[in-house]
Amino acid sequence: MSRPRSGDDLGQVAGYRLTGLLGEGGQGAVYLGLSPSGGEVAIKVLNARMSEDPEGRRRFFRQVELARRVAPFCTARVLDTGMHDDRPYIVSEYVPGDPLDRVVRTQGPRSGGGLERLAVATATALAAIHRAGVVHRDFKPGNVILGPEGPVVIDFGISHALDHVVTQSGAFGTPGFMAPEQLNMGPIGPAADVFGWAATMVFAATGRRPFTGDSVAAVLRALLYDEPDVSGVPEPLRPLVAACLDKNPDRRLTADALVHALTTHPAAPPTIRE
Repeated sequence: MSRPRSGDDLGQVAGYRLTGLLGEGGQGAVYLGLSPSGGEVAIKVLNARMSEDPEGRRRFFRQVELARRVAPFCTARVLDTGMHDDRPYIVSEYVPGDPLDRVVRTQGPRSGGGLERLAVATATALAAIHRAGVVHRDFKPGNVILGPEGPVVIDFGISHALDHVVTQSGAFGTPGFMAPEQLNMGPIGPAADVFGWAATMVFAATGRRPFTGDSVAAVLRALLYDEPDVSGVPEPLRPLVAACLDKNPDRRLTADALVHALTTHPAAPPTIRE
């Protein structure tokens, strides 16, 4: 997670002092804070509207259970959770670093060995998430933090357990990275995350999404009916990415098969910068 946009003291949540805003989203805000012992933590607080909704609170705390299932090497560890002023909060490990989307915007697309290492590390994290019985459902560049010890996957806010049949009562995900089945209101399984991984790798390699348009509706139409644009993704990553962007989830690689494929092909030549 990147450094906060403000260094002001923003008050406290259950004994954790808030020192800056890391980000805001549909569920609420994430703050940088200090634990009672002085260590830096990330504190996610559900917004007031959703805090009044029992289903919103249930879903918020559900992500704690799911995140705790996942191996700690590939996500930010949950440290504490509770209620403060009638609003739920989650305290997790603070991972210094920037999300992949910001890194690509500010530093440019990834290439060579750096791109391959990113592909292997994120696919390995995704395989661990699936082995823990979790479907993330929103795998995208903004949810991949490039930390000092490697990429970590964050935000299990719309995740589901694999031991439940996941069907859609409404589309969840991010246009341009969500799988077609997330729009078609069908069952959502691990293959949707593999699709999101592949779209994320296209963005990492090129700075654009594999499905584009001049409006959200146009992007969603492209997602459902057009072939992905994987031009600019280097060999040997390109065919793997293309296979994982198949509109039929049954034809996509599993995350474990993807890791095997990524770690058995020849390495990319080094990138030479003049």
